[in-house]
Amino acid sequence: MAFTVNVNGKALKADVDPDTPLLWVLRDSLGIVGPKFGCGVGACGACTVHVDGQPMRSCQIPVESVGKAKVTTIEGVGASAVGKKVQAAWSELDVAQCGYCQPGQIMSATALLASNPKPTDADIDAAMAGNICRCATYTRIRAAIKHASGQKTEA
Repeated sequence: MAFTVNVNGKALKADVDPDTPLLWVLRDSLGIVGPKFGCGVGACGACTVHVDGQPMRSCQIPVESVGKAKVTTIEGVGASAVGKKVQAAWSELDVAQCGYCQPGQIMSATALLASNPKPTDADIDAAMAGNICRCATYTRIRAAIKHASGQKTEA
């Protein structure tokens, strides 16, 4: 079945089964490989994308449920002012180690700062819960979120 998905501001067409997870539509049909497959059950956060600005696990969203929603991936998040700040903070603070989880981490962090420009540590913990980093860069992730928000960070 043919679906048109609005991804990073472009209407893209994919001929897939209606229950195909958005992750696989993005990666296999549309060639957008920033969202990663980690667990397939929505528990690790590697596949996080924004659907109408909300962070969602793309491995759990059937393409038929996307409808006319705007999907943003790591490839497009830098088009927003907040996304650009988050990406710059990640780079400036050398957050990534292996980097596999970082697209999902950045997507969750951007959604947090878009809705809460000055988050507390508890806000960050809540927003980032479920984004797993095998390399345990959590301290650098928190510092980058605070840096992107203009808050002082501990060295």
